Order: sequence, then structure tokens, then C-alpha cells
Amino acid sequence: MRDREVLMNPNKLVRHIKKPASEFTKHDIIQFIDENNIELLNFKYVGEDGKLKTLNFVITSKDYLDSVLSTGERVDGSSLFSFIDANRSDLYVIPRFKTAFVDPFAESPTLNILCSFYTAEGEPLESAPEYILRKAVADFKKNTGYDFYAMGELEYYVSGSKGSLYQAPPQKGYHTSSPFTRWEHLRIEAMQLIAQSGGKIKYGHSEVGNFANETEEYEQHEIEFMPVSAEDAVDQLIIAKWILRMLGKKHDAKISFAPKITVGNAGSGLHIHMMLIKDGENKMIEDFKLSDAAKK
Repeated sequence: MRDREVLMNPNKLVRHIKKPASEFTKHDIIQFIDENNIELLNFKYVGEDGKLKTLNFVITSKDYLDSVLSTGERVDGSSLFSFIDANRSDLYVIPRFKTAFVDPFAESPTLNILCSFYTAEGEPLESAPEYILRKAVADFKKNTGYDFYAMGELEYYVSGSKGSLYQAPPQKGYHTSSPFTRWEHLRIEAMQLIAQSGGKIKYGHSEVGNFANETEEYEQHEIEFMPVSAEDAVDQLIIAKWILRMLGKKHDAKISFAPKITVGNAGSGLHIHMMLIKDGENKMIEDFKLSDAAKK
């Protein structure tokens, strides 16, 4: 099973270190940075607004790199969360090594790592959404004996100035292929970069929604993920949305995850599927039917 997670894995760290991302250590990260001439390290974390924040480090020595990866760095919590008082605003962002990936957009060789929030006393920030989920997953396992897996269907619209040679009829965009879809190349590029960043993708396709006004065209697309631990599922969606927005900037297109853009045209959902795992097996199905545990 371990070899299967490494074989053909598009994540450059997994291929280089030759172990699954879940087994990454501080030493592995330092070794990859050293052997691949990585010049910059980015800590990334989600603020109250749901968007990724970034703290940049220029790598100047192994001692400095070791220190940053060991103890993280202080940030102003009151500027990230409205419920944190400015008088006690010190937070620390601590990297989660399994989330490391090479930044596909940086001009210099750069490594990104997602972080968790900790207080000045070294305790997890109780109100951080990531920690709330971590506690909920642990509590679920304690009370049921099952691991809680999840996967998301990420639907979004791409819009840009009018210019398609072939236009699909409105609301008939489901699984459309080029040249009848304008932004298939952006979706494919996103899927490749998401996979290289650790995302477990099931598939991608164009969706039902497509329409135009006098100046702009709108196309709906979807990227669906594989079931993974609930915590990993959230990390994947966060990185995927960041990559899609970065590609929108690159290709001069707007990316929208809004549930509804206009009345009368298909809205975008973020459907979350769940799966119960025990001893490495899916316990949702028994004798080709929904199990009692799944129904409960």
C-alpha cells in the first residue's frame, strides 16, 4: 500500500523523498529543500475570511530553516480573526509537514506548507476552524470506532470577455469538449497543479451552466476529489481554490465559487460526500447495500 502511494505520484516531494506525504518529517523537508535548491519557504494558513494568507521566508541557512520548521513563527491573531483581542493577539503558525508542495506559480524555487494556529502558551487555538475539525474527527473515531472520510465536488464558473468561435447552447454545457468549451484548458491545468500539490482528484469536466451577455461568457466546470480523511479533504479544497484563482489571474479570467450568479442559470454547489472507514475498508456498503452503520 505504501509503495502504491509513491508510485506515479505527481507530488514532487513524494517522488523525491520516496514516502507518502503523511510520513513527511522535518528532516525530509530540509533534505528536499537542500537537494532541490529551494530558495523560499512560504507558510500558508486560512484566516477568518476563508482565504489563504502567506508568510515568506528566504532560506539563508540550515540552522535557520530548522528553527522555522521546528517552532513556526509569530503572527498577529487580531488581524486574522475578529474575535481575538488586540491585547492578546500573539499566535504562532506551525507547519504541517504532510501538506508541503512546490509552489507552481513562484518565479524562484519555492516550497509551500500549510500551518495550524497555536497560542503563545503553545496550545492549539481552540477557535481555529482547522482545530475544531481535528477535534470533531477524533471525537467521532472515539465514539464510533470509524475513521471519517470525505470528498468534495468543487463547482465553479469561469468568465471572460466574449470571444468563443463555437458556443454551446445555454445550460447545455454538461461534459462539453473543446472547441465547444472555452476554458477546458484552464480546468486541465488546474487539475495537474492540484495533483502536484497533493490533491487526490477523481475527475474533472464541464458542467451544465453556460451563458453569455453582451460582453462576457460564463462557463461552469467541476473538479471532483477522492475520499480522504476529512482534514485532508479540507486542505485539498483550500489549495484547489487558490490554484484556480491563480490560474484565473494568469489567463485573465474570473473564477467564481458563488452559489448563484444569475436567476435562471445553474448554480454552483460544493457537495460533500462522506465515507466510514475501519481497518482500511469502506463500511458504507454491506452485501451490496447500504450498511446499518451508513444509515445510522
